[in-house]
Amino acid sequence: MTRRLKALAIGLLSVLMLAACGPIDSLKDGMAHSAAVSADLEKSLGLKSFVGFNWNNGALTNVNVTFQGLPDGVPLATIAEKSKEAVVAEFKQTPKQIVIAFAIEP
Repeated sequence: MTRRLKALAIGLLSVLMLAACGPIDSLKDGMAHSAAVSADLEKSLGLKSFVGFNWNNGALTNVNVTFQGLPDGVPLATIAEKSKEAVVAEFKQTPKQIVIAFAIEP
């Protein structure tokens, strides 16, 4: 009986490890896309940003772009358009929403 129990435990462990490969790969890919969006926005707008994202069942649902400060002389519409272009280009899909924020020092 203990031999069967060990075999069952090893089998379950193997299945769990294989099932976790997809989410881990998605997370690694998402982090790479996030860094690429941030670099693209820094190049085009001159501000550093932090890009976060949420996936749900393989679909990109939400992307948060938080800029460190306010860009001088760049209209909000331009910031929104550049952010959307960078997100869609790097993530290769359009999220349900893109949230743009600005972190400022008090």
